[in-house]
Parts: sequence; structure tokens; C-alpha cells
Amino acid sequence: MKIVAVTACPTGIAHTYMAAEQLEKTARRLGHWIKVETQGAMGIENELSQEEINGADLAVFAADIAVQRQERFAGLKVIEVGVQEAIKHPEAVFGRLSG
Repeated sequence: MKIVAVTACPTGIAHTYMAAEQLEKTARRLGHWIKVETQGAMGIENELSQEEINGADLAVFAADIAVQRQERFAGLKVIEVGVQEAIKHPEAVFGRLSG
């Protein structure tokens, strides 16, 4: 499955990047392609292109704040979870893909 993801927390420092790392490691272990955009203190990093978004099967928003520029994901199935869930239980996040 091809997945795009956005991680974001209020301060956008440690937890944003920890969630991104956990999603990337878990997705690859489960055989999925993933690219994660981080949003936080440094602004948007590793920004997803519209081509990547359009080619994805779904998006995961692991965020405790509003994801910036959500309109880019219009028409794409989005799974929304908190940052802590992505960090502590990434397998559970990917378990929701078929639901």
C-alpha cells in the first residue's frame, strides 16, 4: 500500500519526529511504501508533493494540532490519530488501514 503521512504536535520538536520515525519503520516492516511530512517548529519539512499525495492509497495524520494545508488531501481516505498513538502503538495505526 502507498501511504502518505503528516505528523505534527503543538511544539513540533521531539514528538513530531518520533512519530514520523515510528510510522516509517513500521510501514516498511509491514511492506508498505510511506513518505512522512513533519509540521512543527521548523515549519513544513519533507513536504509531500501533490503527485505523491495523488498517488497514495491513503493518508495518516498523526497530529495533536490541525494539519496545515489539509485541502491537499481532498478525496483521499485519511486516518487520524494522536501523536502518542503513532509513537507507542504504530502497529495499531496500520491495523486501521483496512477499516
